[in-house]
Amino acid sequence: MLIWTPPCPLILSHPQTNLGSTGWTSLTWTRSSTCPPPRSSGDRSRPFRCGRSSGAWRFEEFLQRKWSSEKRFGLEGCEVLIPALKTIIDKSSENGVDYVIMGMPHRGRLNVLANVIRKELEQIFCQFDSKLEAADEGSGDVKYHLGMYHRRINRVTDRNITLSLVANPSHLEAADPVVMGKTKAEQFYCGDTEGKKVMSILLHGDAAFAGQGIVYETFHLSDLPSYTTHGTVHVVVNNQIGFTTDPRMARSSPYPTDVARVVNAPIFHVNADDPEAVMYVCKVAAEWRSTFHKDVVVDLVCYRRNGHNEMDEPMFTQPLMYKQIRKQKPVLQKYAEVLVSQGVVNQPEYEEEISKYDKICEEAFTRSKDEKILHIKHWLDSPWPGFFTLDGQPRSMTCPSTGLTEDILTHIGNVASSVPVENFTIHGGLSRILKTRGELVKNRTVDWALAEYMAFGSLLKEGIHIRLSGQDVERGTFSHRHHVLHDQNVDKRTCIPMNHLWPNQAPYTVCNSSLSEYGVLGFELGFAMASPNALVLWEAQFGDFHNTAQCIIDQFICPGQAKWVRQNGIVLLLPHGMEGMGPEHSSARPERFLQMCNDDPDVLPDLKEANFDINQLYDCNWVVVNCSTPGNFFHVLRRQILLPFRKPLIIFTPKSLLRHPEARSSFDEMLPGTHFQRVIPEDGPAAQNPENVKRLLFCTGKVYYDLTRERKARDMAEQVAVTRIEQLSPFPFDLLLQEVQKYPSAELAWCQEEHKNQGYYDYVKPRLRTTINRAKPVWYAGRDPAAAPATGNKKTHLTELQRLLDTAFDLDAFKKFS
Repeated sequence: MLIWTPPCPLILSHPQTNLGSTGWTSLTWTRSSTCPPPRSSGDRSRPFRCGRSSGAWRFEEFLQRKWSSEKRFGLEGCEVLIPALKTIIDKSSENGVDYVIMGMPHRGRLNVLANVIRKELEQIFCQFDSKLEAADEGSGDVKYHLGMYHRRINRVTDRNITLSLVANPSHLEAADPVVMGKTKAEQFYCGDTEGKKVMSILLHGDAAFAGQGIVYETFHLSDLPSYTTHGTVHVVVNNQIGFTTDPRMARSSPYPTDVARVVNAPIFHVNADDPEAVMYVCKVAAEWRSTFHKDVVVDLVCYRRNGHNEMDEPMFTQPLMYKQIRKQKPVLQKYAEVLVSQGVVNQPEYEEEISKYDKICEEAFTRSKDEKILHIKHWLDSPWPGFFTLDGQPRSMTCPSTGLTEDILTHIGNVASSVPVENFTIHGGLSRILKTRGELVKNRTVDWALAEYMAFGSLLKEGIHIRLSGQDVERGTFSHRHHVLHDQNVDKRTCIPMNHLWPNQAPYTVCNSSLSEYGVLGFELGFAMASPNALVLWEAQFGDFHNTAQCIIDQFICPGQAKWVRQNGIVLLLPHGMEGMGPEHSSARPERFLQMCNDDPDVLPDLKEANFDINQLYDCNWVVVNCSTPGNFFHVLRRQILLPFRKPLIIFTPKSLLRHPEARSSFDEMLPGTHFQRVIPEDGPAAQNPENVKRLLFCTGKVYYDLTRERKARDMAEQVAVTRIEQLSPFPFDLLLQEVQKYPSAELAWCQEEHKNQGYYDYVKPRLRTTINRAKPVWYAGRDPAAAPATGNKKTHLTELQRLLDTAFDLDAFKKFS
């Protein structure tokens, strides 16, 4: 393959434009669709006199000279990206933008950090020192994945500008929706409803832009009411190769940018060896975004001078292409020769610029040798001013009661069971639902939907913004929530009662998402990054739908704090439960989340430590719960905000329990002084005479109701105790030890409705054994191992359920294994 560049320095490729802006379009875009107009000599010399082009080139040269055997994913072949980004930022700043949030892959990241974000060079150079010690807990990450946040004066506009580069994994394009979500949040918090103050820039590689489906998902969100960021500038570093794969093998479309046509975005293909054309295009792209608040794409057609990384040999697979590249002069050298020959700049000026930047690098390199400790927190992309102490620690290690006064509970319940807007006609079926809610409130009782309502409503009163997003969340997949009411007589007239609770409450945002999991979960993660004082929740339509968003879970949510010292309080609501409805939509795959928990199953922590439960939460990478009562669900949602730090919260939510007559909680369980119960101990006859108990069953979630029903039918309430583990991770060692000690003669068994190789068993068993110092075995009562999450046959489902119940209550079931 040979290198392709546009025959003219600039080609405009965009679908028919219909934006109500005919005059501006015809004046500007007709002119832009040909080569840029000539510039004055002062304009043309500016890239040199401000060091924009020279800095980008010399930075890569410096790194190559000092660390020739280190991976850095350099920008050689597309150094023009740096002045391109600065031009976009300058023009946007001129048009009123004061906050730019960026996302990009690893290629050129160090250069962007140094010359666009303005990270101190010594902080970048010291990252190459293999003896540098880590000061922060966790794994850390490689230098070309780290993010940055910096506020400075824009030299061109003399206005303050804040730049944030979001940290990202190696998974290309995974950061796209995260950047969009963070941008949306920053716009929301500053009241920027049109995207005039906060904007996003996304950088892409050509192969990833064409090949990764998340690019389409992100574009698909760009104009949705609850997700739009009012236009993103996309810059594609099109080096015409993906690692070792030619474009003809990497995409079916003519251009790598054709995916952007789905939103009618204008696409500029520009020769990256023509800096003047590039800077002109970037100004026009920024102007487009500022004028129409729509996405725009700049395709920098360039090349990659080295292999995929500096250690890679590209001649193995692209010999002809790289013979051509070896003949190419660097863009700065070519451009300088042209300007010198035309008298725009002279040779001494050019050499002075080069030596000036080289000197800056050498001085920074000298200072970098004094850096002995790496502080990842200095690379934080989303600081939360005032939330932590100055050294980044929680302001306390306690959590207040999550209970509420009866007056507040009653008030929220009354609003939840009414229509707070006059002359608003709701569906007859919904009238019955609201009436039932009202009766529950009169009886001082809540079901699952009402418990959620009370948790949300109380946090709104305290000034906490709540955002609930996901497929069909406004009504709820199981028609239980109904947070958005629809007038049956007036089209598109809606009412959100939650926004009518208090005079000065925080706003409540509830939004049905597009049919996307990867993109939407990434978006909500980004939204949650912006502020600790918001409860951001993503609900999967069914729990197993999270598997198409696994990249966000595996690369961002689970290890985010360990890699980037970035806390995040996002909540995942994952409907889970074996209901006899088949393999799909049964399991939220709790085993996957529990496998990724960072606690040690073989080490018993110090149970006498002060604030043991809070310290456990602080040390974990995320919290995993499966609540069996609405009251506990209420408490865990409120605890998420009242904690002095933030951790992701994974909640396996119920389906049949939403309407189960026994799945109710009294107001008494939610009053001041009450808390989330990590473990709910047995409180029946077995607890009154614990010495007579023969078996202690541990379980979590919905299966508890199956167990208590079966125990009652067998009249074994005094022989078998059932203890519910509500918080699976961090594991409640202290409370479970108390439970085991309470029943000295009981054998221990874990009971679950999931198959043995799934669910919670492999997580719970070793920790429970550690709790009791391996004094007793922990038996298993549940379904046999299986490849699928559940059977598709209703009769088989019921047979399996009865079999596990038989095992749970047959006191001789495990004797043959003893």
